[in-house]
Amino acid sequence: MNHSQNDGLEDVVDDYSDVTDFEHDDPFGEPEPQSNYDDFDSLDSDFEDDFESSKSKTDTSALEARNGKDIQGIPWERLNFTRDKYREMRLRQYKNYQNLSCSREEIEKDCLQVEKGKTFYDFQFNTRLVKPTIVHFQLRNLLWATSKHDVYLVQNYAIMHWSSLLRRGKEVLNVAKQIVPTLKHPGLLSQSLSRVQISTMAGKGNLMVAGGFQGELFCKYINQPGVAFCTKLTTDENAITNAVDIYHNPSGVMRVVAANNDAKVRIFDGEKFACLNCFSFDWSVNNTSASPDGKLLAVLGDSVECLIADAQSGKVTGSLKGHLDYSFASAWHPDGRILATGNQDTTCRLWDIRNLSQSLAVLKGRMGAIRALKFTSNGRFLGMAEAADFVHVFDTESGYVNCQEIDLFGEIAGISFSPDTEALFVGVADRTYGSLLEFNRKRYNQYLDSIW
Repeated sequence: MNHSQNDGLEDVVDDYSDVTDFEHDDPFGEPEPQSNYDDFDSLDSDFEDDFESSKSKTDTSALEARNGKDIQGIPWERLNFTRDKYREMRLRQYKNYQNLSCSREEIEKDCLQVEKGKTFYDFQFNTRLVKPTIVHFQLRNLLWATSKHDVYLVQNYAIMHWSSLLRRGKEVLNVAKQIVPTLKHPGLLSQSLSRVQISTMAGKGNLMVAGGFQGELFCKYINQPGVAFCTKLTTDENAITNAVDIYHNPSGVMRVVAANNDAKVRIFDGEKFACLNCFSFDWSVNNTSASPDGKLLAVLGDSVECLIADAQSGKVTGSLKGHLDYSFASAWHPDGRILATGNQDTTCRLWDIRNLSQSLAVLKGRMGAIRALKFTSNGRFLGMAEAADFVHVFDTESGYVNCQEIDLFGEIAGISFSPDTEALFVGVADRTYGSLLEFNRKRYNQYLDSIW
């Protein structure tokens, strides 16, 4: 992946009367690689202090949306064009970032014809009191739901917790300050860190794991203060921690896996955080995820091929061929038989792990790279996020042909289903309209929703 950093996004609307900002400087285009930013002077959160004062004007409820308010609070009525007109312009002008060029015809020839317009998750709430941020424009796993009421996300140099029940946020960790690991035992290669620019994160149960732009890794128990373990995985100049995952091995023991730009995948014990294995590959590893039984790793990176490797030995057991650019996202169906891979060629490919000779199906995005993929815990739905504007929810029971398309504006920092499948959260990174959107599983008895 490109060793570069996103320096912030253009505002959706700097001046509501200045339409030329939209015409000449596309505010939602996938950001090009830019230089590092170094403003660490105002990182302490005063988040809770201004909660009440900003609450009424920034949030959007389901009732307000039904009454015509834009779910992101964009005041289209004050602009000189409609939402539909801007969407049309956006689709026409958006430039998808590619490492390898490929034609639209080549991409679309194998894509599944899907029926859009379904609604599996209804809009519930949007808040701008937490604003997800992106460190690297190609990495979008920066949001994780541990329950339908608890979401963790990256905001500048902090990890924030949002309670959808209390509609309140809280800073749980500030990584601009010095981080001193609390776990001590002989042989543990832990070290203090500071000014960590979080590039990726994952959560499972009570454990949260995150990686940094300079190759950092830190592990935190949600119900305990501080950080249990942190270290710098490599001194390599091109060292970004691109992806992390938490899984259980076949014996039920928790493991942490990290994929880095130095072309290595490292496996850690999930209790003592000792490094157990380090596997080397021929290209920078942009993403890795473990199969539900903990036996296999999907390994994706700066190659048109994706690999399947043995999680114990690192031996490559399969090669997935079909994508036309570099891959940055993967997700396993809970039954362990289907692997989804997301690519900069604007497609997600589905693979039957029992027959890797060709992909089972190809799912097409609307305009950009597929940068985040998540299955619900029951396997019923697959969430697919593009770099910007679109999140697609596919019904797996329909053979992936029934789809809900969530249409919004802005760079997508991450998506996450709640473990009980009842909620879907979408993080939008933008200086003005950065927000966290909540969607709830559609039910056919919505009386209670009308009181909110």
